[in-house]
Amino acid sequence: MIRRFGKTDTDRVKLNRDTWRRVLRIYTYIRPYRGYFLIGLVLLVLSSLIFMIFPGAAGEMANAANGSSRLPYSVREYGLLFLIILIFQGLFSYFRTITFAIVSEKGMADVRKSLYNRLITQPIYFFEERRVGEITSRITADVEQLQGAFSITLAEFLRQVVILVAGIAILGWLAPKLSLVMLLSFPVIVILAIVFGRYIKRLSKERQDKLASTNVIVEETLQSFSAVKSFTNEWYESVRYASSVDDIVKISLRFARTRGLFFIFIITVLFGGIFFVLWQGALLVERGEMEVGDLFSFIIYTGLIGGAIASIGSLYTQLSGALGATERILEILDRDQEIPLLAERRSLPDLKGGISFEGISFAYPTRHDIQVLKDVSFTVEAGHKIALVGASGSGKSTIAKLLMKFYDPIEGEIKIDGKGIDAYDITSLRRSIAVVPQEVILFGGSIRENILYGRHDATEEEVKDAARQANAWSFISSFPEGLDTIVGDRGIKLSGGQRQRIAIARAILRNPGILILDEATSSLDAEAEKVVQDALNTLMEGRTSVIIAHRLSTIRNVDQIYVIDNGRIVEQGTHDELSAIDDGAYSNLARLQFESFT
Repeated sequence: MIRRFGKTDTDRVKLNRDTWRRVLRIYTYIRPYRGYFLIGLVLLVLSSLIFMIFPGAAGEMANAANGSSRLPYSVREYGLLFLIILIFQGLFSYFRTITFAIVSEKGMADVRKSLYNRLITQPIYFFEERRVGEITSRITADVEQLQGAFSITLAEFLRQVVILVAGIAILGWLAPKLSLVMLLSFPVIVILAIVFGRYIKRLSKERQDKLASTNVIVEETLQSFSAVKSFTNEWYESVRYASSVDDIVKISLRFARTRGLFFIFIITVLFGGIFFVLWQGALLVERGEMEVGDLFSFIIYTGLIGGAIASIGSLYTQLSGALGATERILEILDRDQEIPLLAERRSLPDLKGGISFEGISFAYPTRHDIQVLKDVSFTVEAGHKIALVGASGSGKSTIAKLLMKFYDPIEGEIKIDGKGIDAYDITSLRRSIAVVPQEVILFGGSIRENILYGRHDATEEEVKDAARQANAWSFISSFPEGLDTIVGDRGIKLSGGQRQRIAIARAILRNPGILILDEATSSLDAEAEKVVQDALNTLMEGRTSVIIAHRLSTIRNVDQIYVIDNGRIVEQGTHDELSAIDDGAYSNLARLQFESFT
């Protein structure tokens, strides 16, 4: 079952105190840059307050033209004052923008790093339960939305709050009665802003969810483009993607219509309010209770306050919309990492490789009711080779996953060198095990980088020696760029056999105590299989090896073969011993394979 992030009712999360407390946790990432943040806040307040001088100075300039100014300045001197205001306001705004950009870029970079680190330290089942495209969307689209809200929206929101508070204070001093009339419309606007903000937040989360689903389609198509081509399903994938994009457009248009309705209401209220204030102010001027310049300043301040209210409403809805992305990010950041549970652990520098499964039963977390392994017990002596055979879905690969501690058994105990596997540090344990899978996934860099993935501190000569032992040096040296040859996305520029030999070289470089071969040659042709098998024989020499086999011809010389059927070991022995059992599970598998080749 593929899981989605979040619950089905996340769109109805309330904007209450608890929600804001969780959201504000994100801003702990600016703590290392709080100096810049505080400087930015000071500059923001100063630039906003200096800007608020302008309407008052404009009114006094008008009064000076009428000979009724409160200050002893001429109209020309007020013009110089305007120039000074503009210069300082511009400088403060510039440095405020720079400081907030520093905080935003570095803070969100830390969020990305923490999010990525948290993702790659999740248990394997976390990724098996979720689609790659959806996980990618969390670390790209959601963080970008949060960064936009933090770098621009939050700063502008605070600026408009300063303008609103300062403007109301100035109007209260300038004309108390007229200010009271103007402020009557504020509660209605604020209440509507909150209501619209909640609705827009829900639409924003819905849009982010659909965007994640769209990313999943792209991711799956690009990863499986050979299947798309071979089944000529280009049109199907195009329609599927177009349908998802169309859904995004529908949600976005609903979002735009909602914001549009809100803006229409705000503008109507504002312009209606300004006209009413102008009419009332004109009556006060007519009665000699107010100077023309003061009315002029009052109108400008009213416009600024109205603009601040409209902006705060809009910015509030944008901040509300960012809550969806924030909650998704926190959902990952709050997850426990895959860490050892015991306080005292031993590293594995001298792992001999003895393995013991004692009464192991297991069911995958997504399918608790289906036991994949049932009371499985076997022992592998250090340096020996065993093979696990059986039909697809019998539980062979699950045994390898348990050995790698990707999962914990629900019953029984796994021991390595006589010690319970839980006593070992996970990182040290996995560094002592190498896996050569059937489908080798290479990274899109060079051959050198892919071999070095086995051990990053290896020397050039060690890399070449590993390639030689893996029978890979012959084709690597034939490339003009040699080890620096780019393998392409997932190793697409190399053949299957070449990718397998790169994986073997990587495993040789790791020098593991335990080796797991998960049907490593089953997808190769006979010629490639022989070359790869020779390399595998070199790799297995002196190492405990667990071979998950599809072709029985590759396991004739192992020390012990375990036949698994429906999660249980039904037979065990050497190739000759099992082949001698009439109508046995192993002999039947051998007969079926022989018949399939004839």
